[in-house]
Amino acid sequence: MQEIIQNEVVDKALPGDSYRHLIYEYLTKLGVSENTAEYLNMLGLLLILIIVVFIIDFVIRKILVKTFYKFASVSKTNFDDLLVANKVPRNIAHIIPLLIAMEFTPIIFRDFLNFDGVIEKGLQVFAIILTLWIVRSFLNTLKDYFKTLPRLKDKPIDSYIQVFMIFAWVAGFMSAIAIITDTPFVKFLTALGAASAVIILIFKDTILGFVASIQVSINDMVRIGDWITFEKYGADGDVVEINLATVKVQNFDKTITTIPTYALISDSFKNWRGMMSSGGRRIKRSISIKMDSVHYLTKEQLDALSGIQLISTYLEQRQADINNFNNTHNIDKTKLLNGRNLTNLGVFRKYVQTYVEKHSAINKDMTIMVRQLAPSAQGIPIEIYAFSSDKRWANYEYIMADIFDHVLAAVPYFDLEVFEYPSTLKL
Repeated sequence: MQEIIQNEVVDKALPGDSYRHLIYEYLTKLGVSENTAEYLNMLGLLLILIIVVFIIDFVIRKILVKTFYKFASVSKTNFDDLLVANKVPRNIAHIIPLLIAMEFTPIIFRDFLNFDGVIEKGLQVFAIILTLWIVRSFLNTLKDYFKTLPRLKDKPIDSYIQVFMIFAWVAGFMSAIAIITDTPFVKFLTALGAASAVIILIFKDTILGFVASIQVSINDMVRIGDWITFEKYGADGDVVEINLATVKVQNFDKTITTIPTYALISDSFKNWRGMMSSGGRRIKRSISIKMDSVHYLTKEQLDALSGIQLISTYLEQRQADINNFNNTHNIDKTKLLNGRNLTNLGVFRKYVQTYVEKHSAINKDMTIMVRQLAPSAQGIPIEIYAFSSDKRWANYEYIMADIFDHVLAAVPYFDLEVFEYPSTLKL
């Protein structure tokens, strides 16, 4: 059978033909049968080729990687360092050994066409995989490099690279199948069109994520490093990664929440970037005053409050205006209800307004307001609305606590009471 196959083969002069029967000739001289000698000759040459390929691969890899290391150490840019870190030189070094293997394989399997076809297809498939490895490592290098650039480090580079690699792997997979089945790539691609509906169904999330990542990037909705709050997914923290399928948020308790990328355009979430890029972080908190503690101020009480430095000038001017109005209109002041009067709640509100305006940690160029909200069963809310100059979370909380510590301690000086639910004692 072997002789029939050999007779059907058209002899072609290939490099190394003069050496490929050395082992065969040596074995036949030792009395080994021709059929056995042919197989042992093939296996011997294959072993030699494998050893040579591994040695060449090792030497080239060492030389190439060492050369890149030396070049990276003297280079000013970090791009070459990232090439080494992502194993680009290491992967490129495999090209020459692969070419050597593809060149000498036909010589080794010249007399074994069945084996030759399988090995050649295997090497071609490996060439496709090696190409994808090189492309992936180079793209990872670009990704890491772009993240070091200030204008690109907050962009979803991962998404674009993942999309490209998905198409590359699909194309590589289809090429490998076409090689294995001996089907022209164009025909294989045409036949694959019939299964397009299934492919779309399989890659539905990928397609949605790709479209979403483009919209997120174009509309600048989310960047890496943004603080977002997404109540539906329980996310409240900084965005640490944006890729094709998911957005990873590191919450303030150091847990990680994973959000589908397309949820950023289909659902509502809060991005705190505007606050972080502004001049301050908002303080919006209130205390509730008991209604029955609110009353008009008598002259004696006004005299006592005039000793408070922050509002002494205000009380003097305000009381002068009120007395002038009441005298002009002949108001009977035997009852405090008549005419115009100051209340302890109004004076307290003015005191808090002045205190917040003069606080060193409050941004004076942004809104500062102390307002009275609608009364409720829990009393009258007095809300402080201002912006702290320091936006860091710990410092912001300290500033807000410092203000309300003072305000709560100041309430009794105005003969007011803070509302709180009565405690219930268990016997």
